[in-house]
Amino acid sequence: MNERFPPSHGVLFLIMYVTALLFGQFVAGAGALSVSVQGLIGFAGAWSFFLMLRVFDEHKDYDLDLLNHPERVLQSGKVTLGHLKVLGAGAIATQAVVSLWFDGWTVGPVTQCWAVVIVWSSLMAKEFFVGEWLEKRLVLYALSHMVVMPMALVWMATMGAGRIEAADFALLAALSFLSGAAFEVTRKTKGPEEERDTIQSYSQVWGARGAAAIVAVLLVGQAAVEVLLLKTIAIAHWGWYAGLAATFVLPAAALAKYVQAPSTKGREANEGGVSMAMLGAYVLLLAAMIAVRSIVWTG
Repeated sequence: MNERFPPSHGVLFLIMYVTALLFGQFVAGAGALSVSVQGLIGFAGAWSFFLMLRVFDEHKDYDLDLLNHPERVLQSGKVTLGHLKVLGAGAIATQAVVSLWFDGWTVGPVTQCWAVVIVWSSLMAKEFFVGEWLEKRLVLYALSHMVVMPMALVWMATMGAGRIEAADFALLAALSFLSGAAFEVTRKTKGPEEERDTIQSYSQVWGARGAAAIVAVLLVGQAAVEVLLLKTIAIAHWGWYAGLAATFVLPAAALAKYVQAPSTKGREANEGGVSMAMLGAYVLLLAAMIAVRSIVWTG
């Protein structure tokens, strides 16, 4: 986990989960937002979802990683795929239990949303049974895999709403898709010294300038959706929008520097900047909802 699923990632997962949970409450009714023991324990389901995706990816990419990263703990045999299967089964079971608990131990809206998430995630793990064809089409590959993020956020929002509010969750889903896509493209855009024939990257497909431009477009889309979300929850003061603009200063500067001189260091700076923009989007939305409605502990 230290190597492939570090605990620090849990901070982002927690903020995404709490934002989605409270957004579900926000659109489902008036009154103060609430945090409860059930809501806190629900994070175990959300965290397990991201862990499950990591386990699926480790299985899916095992042979390629054996070629390109033989030093990793899985490829070197310190951890085995058998170990990960047990871990993955536990993660799936945790999600199922949490979903059923929120539904009062019936197959209600939360469990129904989760079922869609788990089916799509399972298809991703099998690369939709067209892996060889899909791997040659990097953009389509990324789109097919990024769709699971809005699905997951809708599932988490349904935990808060208690019912499926598909239309009301559309903007939250769009935010998760655009921010996730921006990070995915950034993560798979390399410096020239990192490029390998055996690993596809967006900088190979579009060039460094083109990949950076795509990330910039996705970040602009993310900002536009965030503006719509702030308007939806009745935020009018200019200070909130100034705060939103501030979250894009770092990624914009990093991308501009990377375009001028692509490098591993520049790629790492891009990842950091885009991560902060993603985190900032969720934190700003969360803070805005609390400012409008307030929040209480219900036990």
